[in-house]
Amino acid sequence: MAGTVPLRASRGEARVSSAASESSAVKWLLIGAAGLVLIWLIVLPLILVLTEALKQGWDVYWAALKDPDAASALKMTLLVAGITVPLNTVFGVVAAWAVTKFKFRGKGLLITLIDLPFAVSPVIGGLIFVLVFGAHGWFGPWLAAHDIKIVFALPGIVLATLFVTFPFVARELIPLMEDQGTQEEEAALTLGARGWQIFFRVTLPNIKWGLLYGIILCNARAMGEFGAVSVVSGHIRGETNTLPLHVEILYNEYQFSASFAVASLLLLLALVTMLIKSWLERKNLK
Repeated sequence: MAGTVPLRASRGEARVSSAASESSAVKWLLIGAAGLVLIWLIVLPLILVLTEALKQGWDVYWAALKDPDAASALKMTLLVAGITVPLNTVFGVVAAWAVTKFKFRGKGLLITLIDLPFAVSPVIGGLIFVLVFGAHGWFGPWLAAHDIKIVFALPGIVLATLFVTFPFVARELIPLMEDQGTQEEEAALTLGARGWQIFFRVTLPNIKWGLLYGIILCNARAMGEFGAVSVVSGHIRGETNTLPLHVEILYNEYQFSASFAVASLLLLLALVTMLIKSWLERKNLK
């Protein structure tokens, strides 16, 4: 009987060792599979974009970037992002504050409306604004009579971009603020703090990293949006084209090197966005 204990122990150790080795094998198998998928779907296309952009040399590459239409598209992209991101930031904070700090009828409906752009195709979102503000839309005749341009102009592009990007900030803040609860705000209220004081001194420091993360995601989507903007912009060169639309026009005209050169500019903006995102995540973990 005395010898059975070591025997059982050795069998148990063997099982643990077998389970650990199997777990390690599964882990590396999953990591390898994920790595292959990322290389195939992300890394190789990015390398292809850069390769095609430089295929005809640096002169062609710089000429495509210095083209007046490309410069106008870049200006339009940055302008639209510069308008929509601050507006969505304000909306996201207000919506998250309302959903997490107050009880009211229609809260579920408000959350559903916030999530609606995730479910609706961007093309449909752009078409909605054409049906509302277009020449034959609900407000089209009135807008034409007062010489106000919404569709095929900057306001329409901003509205379409607002539609597809407004959930990002709110959706980053709502779970975060729900987890934090309302105890700190209630304590500040009992000490005599007012609404804006509570927000800037209590709420904002607790949500700042989530807020910045949501702003970065919103900005990335605003600069890269194609579907909704394509519907409302009219593709007017030098006036209403954004960078994604300019890439499509160049590609359809068989100017492949130029189209990939402009696409590489979008890629650069995306990489800068991701670097900022990674830096914020590391700062948040410290």
